[in-house]
Amino acid sequence: MIVVIDYNLGNIKSVFRGFEKIGAPVKISSSASDIDRSDGMVLPGVGAFRKAMENLESLGLTDKIKKNIFSGKPYLGICLGLQVLFSSSCEHGETAGLNIIKGKVKKFGSGVKIPHMGWNNVRYKEKTTIFNGVESGSYFYFDHSYYVEPSEETVCATTVYGNEFTSAVVRNNIYGVQFHPEKSGEKGLKMLKNFSEICLPKE
Repeated sequence: MIVVIDYNLGNIKSVFRGFEKIGAPVKISSSASDIDRSDGMVLPGVGAFRKAMENLESLGLTDKIKKNIFSGKPYLGICLGLQVLFSSSCEHGETAGLNIIKGKVKKFGSGVKIPHMGWNNVRYKEKTTIFNGVESGSYFYFDHSYYVEPSEETVCATTVYGNEFTSAVVRNNIYGVQFHPEKSGEKGLKMLKNFSEICLPKE
């Protein structure tokens, strides 16, 4: 089972429906025991970084998520679920993240329209399993005002909006994307399918 973690922020149901469409066993839950029993975790999210961290902490999920990631369980962070992996964010004042990936979350500069909303292409630097069957340069749907800036080697794909920014990261069992695969048509569903097969490999 793949668990979509419900922490009262954002597009939980649309991510759930995306996994349903590809036939993956999926459950929405905020239960620590469900996270422990799952074969993979998905943390979606649309909203503010500080609120996300407050909600995860109030539900007692921060240490639970970290423990499961460090155990080797596959994790997919979508948009805000990518950003909270990082050390800190400047959104609404400096706020500490999960600090699983070293780096910061920064706001786009004044030279571009904020938020970055709509379709943009994603070019991967090094093809990883999550991009199987997805061509470099494919278009995905974005909706964000902040972006991640890793200080360690985790970048697997970038996108240009004013300047080039990190749009996907990977490290071992950790996958994170700034775009919304659940809103990105067949390419996005393919990525969800790839993640489900990482969690539940075919025999």
